[in-house]
Amino acid sequence: MRAVAFPEFGAAPVLTELPVPEPGPGEVLVEVRASSVNGFDLGVLGGYLKGVYEYEFPVVLGKDFAGVVAAVGDEVTTVGVGDRVFGVVMRPALGQGGFAEYVVVDSRYGLARMPAELDHARAGALGLAGTAALNAIDAVDPGAGELVLVSGATGGVGAYAIQLAAARGATVIATAEPGAQSAFVRALGATWVVDPAELVEQVGRIAPDGVQAALHLAGDGDTVAGLIAPGGRIASTLHFQPSGSDLETTAVMADPSAETLSQLATEVVEGRLRVPLAKAYALPDAPQGITDFVAGTVGKLAVTIP
Repeated sequence: MRAVAFPEFGAAPVLTELPVPEPGPGEVLVEVRASSVNGFDLGVLGGYLKGVYEYEFPVVLGKDFAGVVAAVGDEVTTVGVGDRVFGVVMRPALGQGGFAEYVVVDSRYGLARMPAELDHARAGALGLAGTAALNAIDAVDPGAGELVLVSGATGGVGAYAIQLAAARGATVIATAEPGAQSAFVRALGATWVVDPAELVEQVGRIAPDGVQAALHLAGDGDTVAGLIAPGGRIASTLHFQPSGSDLETTAVMADPSAETLSQLATEVVEGRLRVPLAKAYALPDAPQGITDFVAGTVGKLAVTIP
């Protein structure tokens, strides 16, 4: 099978021929049709996760996947061959990934059925970022009319978080540069847009007493925390923990249970959540997608595998 992988630390990802993996007990072999680029891929590629995960070279990139079940191992009862599925690769070691024609995943976690109305490209860009966004919004639990600051609003997690917060009646303040980025976050439901370069001044004018909640997805954590009213809430995907404050703080690790994935898919199918696909790359061009992600992206970059 074809896969985009890197053979050792420090090496660039390249299109590689690898054997098709076989599912073990409780596992599912998925013929992958789509994936997407996430910040997690940069951590894997840069070797930053040494000590957290074992690297089984060659390491295939891609945390997301959407496709069709090609085979199942023993003890699998939730899906069968031919079922359309999507989710997040949640293997104990780094090796297999979604930037490949096939991937083996656990049938019990990180996997859900795709509704008939959901296409592979959108499903392949939904799992990790959508889960992180939903987990972060659940953590700060915004109420109707509350001000919620989303720092890092133009990325995949931020784009989903804006929509999820606005759907709960919150007033969203989103960080974005003037121009196309600002238009992007407004279209997703942000009421206010602030320039990250003038974050303190602009948020201070909108909310002089502070916002009730914030999502820290990018930027300086202390700066974001300083814009929250006393007793407010902050959720950080960057594991930021404010010191000496009375803020309710949650470090968010995406938890892609089947229930969460199914909830996200339903939101998309019923028109309440838009998958912000910015560009799609064929599998051989996935390394360029990673380069473009590093350079700065608005929304999600998909990888498609016909």
